[in-house]
Amino acid sequence: MTKQKIKVVISDLDGTLLNTDHKISQYTKTVFQKLHDKNYLIIVATGRHHLDAMPIVATLGIPLYLVTSNGARIHSPAKELLFSINMESDAVKSILSLDIDPEITTVLFRENVWQTNKHNEKLNSFQTEINYHPELVDFSTVEDLSAIKVFFTHEKHSKLLELRDQILEQHSDLFSHAFSLPLCLEFMDKSVDKSVAIAKILEKENFSLQEAIAFGDGFNDEKMLHATGKGLIMGNAPDSLKIKLPHLEVISTNDNDGVAKYISETVLE
Repeated sequence: MTKQKIKVVISDLDGTLLNTDHKISQYTKTVFQKLHDKNYLIIVATGRHHLDAMPIVATLGIPLYLVTSNGARIHSPAKELLFSINMESDAVKSILSLDIDPEITTVLFRENVWQTNKHNEKLNSFQTEINYHPELVDFSTVEDLSAIKVFFTHEKHSKLLELRDQILEQHSDLFSHAFSLPLCLEFMDKSVDKSVAIAKILEKENFSLQEAIAFGDGFNDEKMLHATGKGLIMGNAPDSLKIKLPHLEVISTNDNDGVAKYISETVLE
């Protein structure tokens, strides 16, 4: 893909634009401001909730499209909600009524709060600025369980794999799912994927997927990396993702400003 062909730059947040402190470096901000000055269309696509992601992307200081909850929400550069889809209450109930290991932290992404069955310090550390508040609940007492997505975390990937298989055995056609990190399993409405949301934005802006490059580090980025003209995998991505997409280039890590360095050396040069 020639750099002349690139018109759109798409990036994931965690493990990609964000360093391990969940922040965007000053160098990355400078590079993205140069992209904006040269009229590239910029899209950030994350598994995070929009209330959580908005203050983070605001630090870039440029207008951009924001795809959140893996594609369940799209916000315009003016922060206007363009698209949203939820999981219906009965669908969520069918997941939560399974015999889920009590050691697993379960989270429902609701519109204004995230509800969880247990306090999880590691999860709280992902929010450097609390815009999106946690609420401790007993899910068996909640009547309306409609949600943007259902999220499970445990320090053992194998436990989450078992849970994924358990859910898919019952509902293979109801949901889409992804591991955003090996320790984070997420279920969404079956129509939800970052790549689908990105295609909607590009259609609106009259660009094709072939004119886009995308950066990501998780299995929730897989279709997005595959669909765009050029997909780039972060050096810090799990080996299993690199093995699954062997044709894609692996760049430097998130802590080494991998995205910004690639853009600076390849797109802006």
